[in-house]
Parts: sequence; C-alpha cells; structure tokens
Amino acid sequence: MTGAAGPAAAAFSDSAAAAATIRIASRPGGHGRGSLRALASFALLFSLAGSFARAQNGPGPLVGGPSVYQIKRGDSLTLIGARFGVDSRLLARANGLSPQARLSIGQSLRVENRRVVPDAGDGIVVNIPQRLLFFFHDGALAAWYPVALGRPDWQTPTGRFEVVSRRRRPTWHVPPSIQKEMRRQGEPVRTMVPPGPKNPLGEHWIGLSGSFCGIHGTNAPASIYSFRTHGCIRLHPDDAADLFARVSIGTPVEIAYEPVLLRRQPDGAVFLEVNPDIYGRAGNLRALFEAAAARQQVLEIVDPARVEAVLADRAGIALRIDRARPE
Repeated sequence: MTGAAGPAAAAFSDSAAAAATIRIASRPGGHGRGSLRALASFALLFSLAGSFARAQNGPGPLVGGPSVYQIKRGDSLTLIGARFGVDSRLLARANGLSPQARLSIGQSLRVENRRVVPDAGDGIVVNIPQRLLFFFHDGALAAWYPVALGRPDWQTPTGRFEVVSRRRRPTWHVPPSIQKEMRRQGEPVRTMVPPGPKNPLGEHWIGLSGSFCGIHGTNAPASIYSFRTHGCIRLHPDDAADLFARVSIGTPVEIAYEPVLLRRQPDGAVFLEVNPDIYGRAGNLRALFEAAAARQQVLEIVDPARVEAVLADRAGIALRIDRARPE
C-alpha cells in the first residue's frame, strides 16, 4: 500500500504496541463539528520505496523518522521538503545549510519527519496544521501524504464531509472569486482550464460534499507542504493517483485543526508534536499541551525544558520529551 512522505532511501517509525493517541482539538464555532471517532488501536510499519512511501500493517501511531536522502539531479530543499513533509528551512538547519543552498548530486541529506498520527475511523483525515492527509482502511492507517492547503486569507474549511465525485483529467471551471482575484492582480481572466499540463488540478479530482473545496493533484509539485491554495487540498501527482485509487463515493472525510498532538507509548516514551497555528485558531498552545498531558498523566515524567523548546520551535516534528529519553 502506497503513501507519500518523500523520495528517500529509508524512514522508520518507532515500534510500539497499539495505544491511544491524544488529539488536542481546536475547532471554533463555524469551522466544523467535534472530534473524530476514537480508534483504540492500529498498527503501522512504514518504509520508503522509489519516490514515495509504502505504509503497511505494523506497530505504532507514529510515522516517518530519521532517514538519509541522496541528492538527485533537479533536487532542491523545497522539492525534498515537499515530498517528505518537512519545512525546507528546518531541512536546511538540520544539515547546517543555508536555506538558499545549492545542492550537489550525490550529496547526502539528513531528514527527520517523525509525526504523530491522529486517532480516526476509516476514511480520510486531513489535519491542517500538520499539512498531512491520512487514509485509514479496515481500522488501520493505510497511507499518509504531505499536502498543500488554503492560504490564511483563503482557508481550507474544517468539518466532516464525504467523497461525492471522482474525476480523471478534470476540467477546472474557475470560480468567480478566483476570476475576481485574477482581474485584481492584472492576470488574464480564465473561466475554464481544460485537462493538460497547465491545469492546476492535475490529473485527479476528488470532490467533497457541502464544500467548495476538493482534493486534487497539481502541476506545481514544489508547492506541496505549504499554505498556498484557494482552500482546496493539493497532493503531489503521484500521491493524488494513489489516493484516487483508494477512495470511492461515500468515503468519509474529516478536516481537523489540531496543532498540538501528544503521544505516550506503552514503554513510557512521550512524544510531542507542535505545529504552527497558521490560521490563528488554537489559542494557547501550552495550555493545550498541559490539558492533554494531565489527561495522559505524564506531567510528572516530562522534561519541562524540552517541552518549552518544542512549543517554541513549532517545527511540526514529533520529538521525545520524557526525562528518560536517551541523550
């Protein structure tokens, strides 16, 4: 089963028996309904092959992990970050590079993209602050992909939806609101874009109920793992094809807004992932962490300095925060 997280040689999830993941929801009125159905347990074994990752049944609600990627012709930090779901600036920092660094073919790049998987029932879950889409099937995580989402001034809606249409080689009927933006920016105003390389929807469209937005491919792969769309959920072309083959009419979809995710493993290791509050909806991220930590009874075993560092950095990487972590 194929899910995307990058073009690299290897990535590893931390092994653990199935256990509950705490999801810290922040959904203000008007942005969708409550939390997902809890999934008590599921398993995941994650490894990369070719230009995308393959997710199979195995241990743990953490995905990704440390890997080493070898630079190929045409690569850039932005493109690599888009495939792995890592901010290019963090990728540069982790490798002692300038964000504008030119890469050399054959150069090795360290990549860390460990993430906390939200609890969910079957179907699609998109967590906006994580910039990730998860697909669950038969009670297990089947695939996950980095995505691009709506700009802060053109936000992706939250809530519960379902798949209502599936189209290959879609025609883009440009919404009047986007035509207005084109006109305001002095661009040629288009009302329709036929299938082909100039179509921003790419080769696959998955329409959602009760919403203007859909899930689709792109003709701009470097834009993945960003907030650049007009509200739609944009996937790398390979990932759009993979997800398209997995879903059917009626597949449930939940779009959540959860910047803080906390995970306690059965061996006592505690992982915290904090993402930027891009839409300014979450409020106090420290308070969200503390509430979850109290529910999980981990406040006494976490390292306060490490917690503060993760909250301040908001790197979107799941990092171990318990005092017993190896140095």
